Amino acid sequence: MTASLLEAHGIGKHFGGVAAADGVDFHINQHEHVALVGDNGAGKSTLVKILTGAILPDSGEIWFDGQRRHFTTPLDARRVGIETVYQNLALADHLDVAANLFLGREDCRIRLGPFSLLAHDRMRRKAGELLAQTGVKIPDLREPLQNLSGGQRQSIAIARAVGWGSKLIIMDEPTAALGVQETAHVEQIIRNLKNQGMAVLIVSHNLRQVFDLCDTIWVMRRGRIAGHREKRSVSAENIVRLITGADAVA
Repeated sequence: MTASLLEAHGIGKHFGGVAAADGVDFHINQHEHVALVGDNGAGKSTLVKILTGAILPDSGEIWFDGQRRHFTTPLDARRVGIETVYQNLALADHLDVAANLFLGREDCRIRLGPFSLLAHDRMRRKAGELLAQTGVKIPDLREPLQNLSGGQRQSIAIARAVGWGSKLIIMDEPTAALGVQETAHVEQIIRNLKNQGMAVLIVSHNLRQVFDLCDTIWVMRRGRIAGHREKRSVSAENIVRLITGADAVA
């Protein structure tokens, strides 16, 4: 039996009179690639923000890596090995590739408060190793991000998440703004993570991508879990019925 990496029990969150999450039970196993799907307003973003410490739940508990956790900020989740690649990527366009990979984790030769001297050579060398680890190819690590393509930027955001001792990577619509070729490249990087044993949670509306990349598909509807299915035993039509509530009506 595969051990759970993350478990959420009875997660609840209300915004005024609206239940964005209502008694949500959810889990991810070690090394598993999981999809979270549902219509807009189903509660996916709220659940992810709770799992990553961006917002506090009103009720419920979270267990990660065998211990009960109480995340009050995203930094709390990051410290135990949960990294998030947001849809807006949270990158600094004016900085180069290496600087973005080390954003918030800068390597300094000398620390003098705001006048610390960065170890640029060490950061570039480590940045090259991080990119190679995830199969990302960037010709010049001195290149500002504003000069790179959307697929390259997404790849850098994923490499940054993977490279710091992470145990779970959460990706919010990882290819929503990309073209066909760039989407294929990013999806291959995600497959590489599977080969490395990295657990991944993908929030996506793209069912083709979900079936290509994930082992298990969880469906949210109106703030609740409508069901979860193993990919090998379900069709896209079955998932659509869960998303729309057709099964419940039937």
